[in-house]
Amino acid sequence: MDIRDNHLDEKNAPDLARRRLLAAVGAGIAAAPLMGMSASSIAQNLTNAGKATTASLNGGKTSASQAGEFLIGGDLRVSRLGYGGLQLTGPHKWGEPERREEAIQILRRLPQLGVDFIDTADAYGPFVSEEIISEALVPYQGFTHGKAIIATKGGFVRPDPFTDPWVELGNPDYLQQCVRMSLRRLKLERIDLWHLHRVDPKLPQTQQYEAIHSFIDKGLIRHAGLSEVTVEQIKAARKIFPVATVQNHYNLSFRKHEAVLNYCEDNGIAFIPWFPLANGDLTKPGGPGDTLAKARGVTPAQIAIAWLLKRSPVMLPIPGTSRLTHLEENVAAASIKLTDREFEQLDRLTRPS
Repeated sequence: MDIRDNHLDEKNAPDLARRRLLAAVGAGIAAAPLMGMSASSIAQNLTNAGKATTASLNGGKTSASQAGEFLIGGDLRVSRLGYGGLQLTGPHKWGEPERREEAIQILRRLPQLGVDFIDTADAYGPFVSEEIISEALVPYQGFTHGKAIIATKGGFVRPDPFTDPWVELGNPDYLQQCVRMSLRRLKLERIDLWHLHRVDPKLPQTQQYEAIHSFIDKGLIRHAGLSEVTVEQIKAARKIFPVATVQNHYNLSFRKHEAVLNYCEDNGIAFIPWFPLANGDLTKPGGPGDTLAKARGVTPAQIAIAWLLKRSPVMLPIPGTSRLTHLEENVAAASIKLTDREFEQLDRLTRPS
């Protein structure tokens, strides 16, 4: 999800021309040490450091593939910077998007930018995100590694978009219907990666995991993952089916799931952070994230993505957006390599005690 699309930060947003300039910036200048330095000192150091190293999107030099690769489930090769499909929907994430043509343009731009991992869910819209993805991308060819990898989710519904009462539904028959209807909407014969959107606390979790195992056995899905789970839930699920991915709320300012991320890293499980661009107070004017972004000549959102990519080799950020300009900004972040010092300075400020 891209918080820039939600009108939360318009007062501090740069104008469009500046956004386009920043979107073209790649690695930038190695930033001066931040701790104990004023913004003016950093600026002076940058002046002394020389010219920025840039990468041009228009020249095709910046690509999501610069973020590196990961093998989901040991056999699905994807670039580590993907795209999240929540923003392909209307207000309150319900119904058709206000700019459907731009949504189509965004999706068709993905292969040109090296983005070959696309995440969605049947609850997005509901159904709208999956339908737009298939309209824009079928037969899913022409991507960096050949075919796009589409991940979707089921088992989580929202009867009323205005009061937002999300409800977990883990009944095995319902979950199988979710899978089969996603197959229909996405126009696929098999889903490469399917997540249980939430574990239903009203039912035994083993019952839900056994259902997922049956979907793999039936050839409906290739790999499966879990969303918003604990280490204990992952361990329980792995006794029944191979957990290929975990998708939990995680970003630079929200790190509740450090233990889950560490477990995933130790066991070769991809960790997909949702809401990856939130930065909290770090990006307020004069804050450390804002200072570093200005020093590197990039945006705070790009710093957030670069930090996630450096945090763990199993991290697969999926920033979503409804704006083509923001998509190109996000992808440009793949070429930004934080130094160990820069990473540690931000990490220290938000690391759970």
